[in-house]
Amino acid sequence: MDLINFKVGYKTISLKILDILLTEQFNNNLTVLPNDNKSFLGVKDYMGIPTPVFDLGIILNGVSTERSNLDALKQLKSWQKQLIAWFNKLEQELLVSQSSLKTNQYELTDFEQFYTEFKTDNDELKNTMSRFDNPFKSLLNKLTSAIDAYKQGNNKQVGTQLEIIRRHELIHLERLFDSAIEQITLDYKPIIVFTTKDGLNPHIGLLVDKVEDNIEYKKEDIKPLDKLTEVGFDIDPQTRNMMYGLIKLADKHSVLIDPSAIFKPKELEPSSSAQEQETEAYGLF
Repeated sequence: MDLINFKVGYKTISLKILDILLTEQFNNNLTVLPNDNKSFLGVKDYMGIPTPVFDLGIILNGVSTERSNLDALKQLKSWQKQLIAWFNKLEQELLVSQSSLKTNQYELTDFEQFYTEFKTDNDELKNTMSRFDNPFKSLLNKLTSAIDAYKQGNNKQVGTQLEIIRRHELIHLERLFDSAIEQITLDYKPIIVFTTKDGLNPHIGLLVDKVEDNIEYKKEDIKPLDKLTEVGFDIDPQTRNMMYGLIKLADKHSVLIDPSAIFKPKELEPSSSAQEQETEAYGLF
């Protein structure tokens, strides 16, 4: 059995090659229809057939990858702003204030937790986040020296240390922030996978993050999920039905998807006179 793997958020999903008509870049040019199904994005005309498109991120992860990326960008920009504001305030106090410091080097302890616990499946972004540790720890060490010099009244040493921090550690951290933001922005280029039931007509479109690779797999090696999802799995019937089985990859599992289990929006349901002819092309929605 030939399968193609796709990335959807933190998950890898697989589709049979015979279930795929083609893939195309998602340009956010769908026709939107009223629908209570949150995963339904709209309709794309394919080969003269209005084809419903669903977001697999929402179906499998409860949130779209686009939404997750926006949240990550918001988090990165917020921490970048906090870091700069914190340093500017502390620098101002060290250079100007004649009284005890109101700001200290320990106020940003949560920042270390932020970059060490930042979750991503993007290897480049993961590497970028791991590089925050050295410059931040170096910044804290030099700030400690600057504060010690301040307490001793050595204003010249204070100014020297702060200038070094601003020219090296702070610039390094800002560049890492910019790199992380750029990687999230540029890496997300979702695609629509048009599926088929008969090899000719479009069935539905599935929005995924990207294509990963293709694999060959024996049918008997696919682990069924019906027993596994009976206990402790709070998932809707649509999602449960579309997860056909688990496939063991090198260091994780992929979920084999049956696209025929995704329901068709009522607005696209054929009229009673045309339903019999279109049922074979669309399958069960």
